[in-house]
Amino acid sequence: MRDLFNSIILLGAYSLIMAIEWTVLNAVDVAFTEASVGAGITTVILMAALSRVKRDEKINIHGSRFQFSRFIPLLVVFFTMILLIYGTMDMPFYGDPNAPSQTYLAPDYIERSEHETGSPNIVTAILASYRGYDTLGETTVIFTAGVCLILLLRVFKNNER
Repeated sequence: MRDLFNSIILLGAYSLIMAIEWTVLNAVDVAFTEASVGAGITTVILMAALSRVKRDEKINIHGSRFQFSRFIPLLVVFFTMILLIYGTMDMPFYGDPNAPSQTYLAPDYIERSEHETGSPNIVTAILASYRGYDTLGETTVIFTAGVCLILLLRVFKNNER
């Protein structure tokens, strides 16, 4: 799309659809994060950034010669898609009771999580303790986005930019 506003709205709608999909898959914690961060704060930050830039893409009217460099991003995306598909070939089927996560990891979490973390809720134990660095990383990303938003929206005195 050439209009950045429409692109931001589509990105927010996509995040909302993904939040609904996560809810259908019974991953409510991921759905909540997707709805709040993806559809919520990201849309607000991008709208704030849009208030500082031009809304429309400038169209190049100087010839339409074939340029290989225009296709490099498409080739990168295609190559990444092939790698991701290849990487998922040996994954177990969704809901497979004999999957390694069901036979080794889940019973271990159920047995030891309350003793090791002190939390009677297994999901809280996993998110707050076992995945603590991941949560710290997510918090760092949100903090960095907030700092960038403040830098974008700050008001300068005497038109200093």
